[in-house]
Amino acid sequence: MDDKDTASSYAGRWVARLRGRIIAQGGTPELARRAAKSSRHKENPEIIYMPAMFSLHPLVDKVREILPDEEIYLVGGAVRDMFLNRLSPDLDFAAPSDGIFLARKVANALKADFLALDEERGTGRVLMTQEDGARIILDFATYRGVDLDADLRGRDFTINALAFDLHSQSILDPLEGGQDIRTRRIRACSPASFKDDPVRILRAVRQAAAFGFRIEKETRELMKQAVSQIERVSPERQRDELFRILDGPKPDAAMRALEMLGVFPHLLPELSAMKGVEQSEPHVHDVWAHTLTVLQYLENTLSALAIGYSADNTNDMFTGLLTLRIGRYREQLAGHFSKALNPERSLRALLFFTALYHDVQKPETKTIDETGRIRFFDHDVLGAQVAASRAEALHLSNDEADRVKTIVANHMRFHFFTSRMEAEKKGPSRKAMYRFFRDSGEASVDLILLGLADLRGTRAHALTQSSWTATLDVARILLENYFEKPQETIAPPRLLNGHELMRDLDLESGPAIGQLLEAIREEQAIGKVETREQAFAFARTWMLDNEVEHE
Repeated sequence: MDDKDTASSYAGRWVARLRGRIIAQGGTPELARRAAKSSRHKENPEIIYMPAMFSLHPLVDKVREILPDEEIYLVGGAVRDMFLNRLSPDLDFAAPSDGIFLARKVANALKADFLALDEERGTGRVLMTQEDGARIILDFATYRGVDLDADLRGRDFTINALAFDLHSQSILDPLEGGQDIRTRRIRACSPASFKDDPVRILRAVRQAAAFGFRIEKETRELMKQAVSQIERVSPERQRDELFRILDGPKPDAAMRALEMLGVFPHLLPELSAMKGVEQSEPHVHDVWAHTLTVLQYLENTLSALAIGYSADNTNDMFTGLLTLRIGRYREQLAGHFSKALNPERSLRALLFFTALYHDVQKPETKTIDETGRIRFFDHDVLGAQVAASRAEALHLSNDEADRVKTIVANHMRFHFFTSRMEAEKKGPSRKAMYRFFRDSGEASVDLILLGLADLRGTRAHALTQSSWTATLDVARILLENYFEKPQETIAPPRLLNGHELMRDLDLESGPAIGQLLEAIREEQAIGKVETREQAFAFARTWMLDNEVEHE
């Protein structure tokens, strides 16, 4: 092996070199020295760092220039991302003391915003906004422990227990996290890791899904032992980690992992009853397996309808048809998902949370008729209440809880449209569309996307091209009306107001006025009322039919 091969083999590692030969290695200088002493205890080898090529965020160099005399390290996820050749938007720095002072100094030099996060622990934050509007967070913290080694060993997983010395440009890796990154393994830093902070159970699952890593067996056992401790984690931290999972890749695999670890009774207790609940055709899965499959197809659907998606990325005929029929709405869908109901959580994650709960009341509403067919009457309406209650328990905002409730309560309406299209070759009527959009509002787009995933999750391998084409026709009609014809079928401009009705038709103030205005608007949506005169004429007829009294 030549010098180039040797350097490549030990890149990013500390090595012990004796008379030109590498005799030991380690994640830190001390570990390399100990490894050498175990076999050459009388020798005194040279300890050197073997450089590696990493993708380093340009702000790291700026921090080093601003703090030339400070002992400071880039730590945690940003260093992990360097190993993965990713640029992290969040940079965490650790120093022996006075993280707040360092943060303020960096913020001043960069002309960025500063925030003292934790006076007691000496943690400060620098907020940078780039030209494209993207935000970068730089946190500066005092060591959590007596020194850097103790800080790293107290972290959650070995892949995050890494440090990059800004001045020597070397990596410190006391727990062999670099090797775990190379072997794509998630391993707890200590046996007490999950008991110290049970939310790490959710974080392990999230990072496994995000990076395509596996959680080692011993770590899985530690997670199972600590799973009941999740209940002592605040609802806000539970929520935040759960929504990061739902906003990331493979949410179906992550939910399956949480279920197998026994997390749900302590986090999302309503979901446990769904497993093993059988369903009649056209369902091919039980309720829980169906739910996981819906999450999978929802992720596929959103990916296929994202800006920049190429049809060359799939060999799936159904996904190809999806992009052909409704791919023209990519920009509008991107705009829809950019309007988050809470700045801390995405609308995408909220939709996946809703998909997770859309059939939550099927176990409670299951009945079997005289023919042996399984039915779930009112599971949508009752499920909406349960889903909204869980949203509130996780301290979602009122707007988010209302969106969840609306989607679950109305998720069967899309299937009524598709069943009619498939059986009778008839799309939804203008009246049906108006009422659909009136009742669901901005959630209507979410309902359409969930409906597509729900159908694929229902029929799976039994789905036919004709059924899928009929479903896509319904989705196209609804999206066309929502994005292109809102004033025709969704929100026609009002021709009359309540005062005009009361004055010109001698009506009393009361609930009937609102009902009449809504009736007129519905007639506008279906094309039967187009002028003020027609609106007044319809109003008079409506008054007679509904026996509304004059003043």
